[in-house]
Amino acid sequence: MTLSVPLPRPNHYFNSSIQQWKRLPGGIPPARPGYRLDRDWRASNVGPITAAPSLADSPSSFPLFQPSPTQESLSELEPADPDFYKIGYVRSMRAYGIEFKEGPDGFGVYASKDVEPLRRARVIMEIPLELMLTIRQKPPWMFFPDIIPIGHPIFDIINSTNPETDWDLRMACLLLYAFDKPDNFWQLYGDFLPSADECTSLLLATEGDLSELQDPTLASTMKQQQRRALDFWEKHWHNGAPLKIKRLARDPERFTWAVSVAQSRSIGMQIRIGALIQDSNMLIPYADMLNHSFEPNCFLHWRFKDRMLEVMINAGQRIRKGDEMTINYLGSQKNNMFMQRYGFSSPVNPWDAIEFSGNAHIHLDSFLSVFNISGLPDEYYHRSPDHLPNVGGTFVDGAVLAAARALPTWSDRDLPAVPSVERKAAKELQEECQQMLAQFPTTLKQDQEILDSMPQSWTFEAAIKYRFHRKLYIQKVIQALDMYQELLLF
Repeated sequence: MTLSVPLPRPNHYFNSSIQQWKRLPGGIPPARPGYRLDRDWRASNVGPITAAPSLADSPSSFPLFQPSPTQESLSELEPADPDFYKIGYVRSMRAYGIEFKEGPDGFGVYASKDVEPLRRARVIMEIPLELMLTIRQKPPWMFFPDIIPIGHPIFDIINSTNPETDWDLRMACLLLYAFDKPDNFWQLYGDFLPSADECTSLLLATEGDLSELQDPTLASTMKQQQRRALDFWEKHWHNGAPLKIKRLARDPERFTWAVSVAQSRSIGMQIRIGALIQDSNMLIPYADMLNHSFEPNCFLHWRFKDRMLEVMINAGQRIRKGDEMTINYLGSQKNNMFMQRYGFSSPVNPWDAIEFSGNAHIHLDSFLSVFNISGLPDEYYHRSPDHLPNVGGTFVDGAVLAAARALPTWSDRDLPAVPSVERKAAKELQEECQQMLAQFPTTLKQDQEILDSMPQSWTFEAAIKYRFHRKLYIQKVIQALDMYQELLLF
């Protein structure tokens, strides 16, 4: 089943001036997937860009006419090659008030100026339909733009897929065909996609990497996904396949990489083209460089009048120069789903969960009031804890919101709880969390030492971080229960 993000549809937008770029010397290496993983040891690999002096700029005898000394930037990020967003054909992508930068962990989109909050959303990117790769989610298969000619065998391969489950296989086939089609946009844009060695997708992980997850269920699921991709390649890329098919993916690793790109960079979206309203899977260049956040400042919107996808800043959102522009990839999903599709996890995922098997329960309203959490369970948010200086503004994060959803609770209208009973229940829940931590083969300290010792591959690092974030979340629940017992007031 295709996982898609529900997308709001505001009716207002505006255009600002296009950011002008200066050509950088040399090219740039391929990018990493959308989510950024911390990796301090790579920070030294990205240096500032300085212009080489020319003869015309040589020092003269007149100090007033000498150029000012070049100051090196302290940032790890550097502007992307201008060819990155100028490789259009009929229509090019347009960007307003943003810049693409590349750091040790891949590409990101950043604000190039301050944006004051308004009551309407505003456009920062426009990507025309003809630069995308789009397939209708249900048969009859329709492609926008229609780049597959009649009678090409790649259509028969796409037509053989399961309409309900094989959306990623179809996108992989279309992506490989676009790489092979002469003068296609994706032949150039493919240079900016991560290579197989740079992907964090678990589809490309070894069996040893999967064992480092310390999650047998997730490891088994990824082995099935790897087998599925391999079986599909063996079925259609056999010895008797036409040469025009064989050259698309000469080995299973190439096809598996294409599937990982389709899973980690495509979205499911409803678009309107003329009188047709289609639920489609889409690979959208440039917008796929937006990284993930559980508190995003942007969203995607389809503008059907001229067949454009817009990236828009949320209404009322204040943006400072240098802030990263982000979207929410999956919404309310746990870390195992983010690992399965994107190859990353987060220690502050407000939708993560742990399973409790004991009989202890705490009073829901009391727990929420201690941490100033408001809203319904599906819409929990945190208010400023000014009246609770012991809590501080940094403790309550997504992990505490996840704890409010995951902890066993009770509520009986306006009936208050007995403090001594609440503390006893909280201690029992803490003991169960300690038992969960003890079941892991490694500790938090050992995981941190592995991460600090330059992991051997991106997938290995992603697996270590997944179990590390899992333990951090359980530890955060223990700390929250400690604070709940201290601040419990009746």
